[in-house]
Amino acid sequence: MGEKTTTIVSTLKKGRYLIVNDVACRVTDIQISRPGKHGHAKSRIEAVSLIDGQKFIFVKPSHDKIDVPIIEKNTAQVLSVSGDTVNVMDLNNYETFDLKLPKELKDEVKEGVQVLYWVILDDKVLKEVK
Repeated sequence: MGEKTTTIVSTLKKGRYLIVNDVACRVTDIQISRPGKHGHAKSRIEAVSLIDGQKFIFVKPSHDKIDVPIIEKNTAQVLSVSGDTVNVMDLNNYETFDLKLPKELKDEVKEGVQVLYWVILDDKVLKEVK
């Protein structure tokens, strides 16, 4: 598993990242209930996967800890495009590797273009064209 840290559930806000079932997600909605007579406050969290868009909804006590991914954002240059795979070279360490081409970027990604990719846990994801 890639780099991660922990935080308390009550500190999460809409738009922040967290790990659910070993999948990196972005918080789309969070609702915190009031504590009951014998209980603790609970947080109802809705999150969407950063990789495939899968939706997660779960409830956790607000005082629990939760894992948060450390996301690395890097720049690369496109070497070749074949189908839905892009071969890129990292501009920092000159490593070459393949990335999956998202449908929304299919028209913009061409040879020689610089792109921004994220390293999330153990996955590399193409995010945008610079």
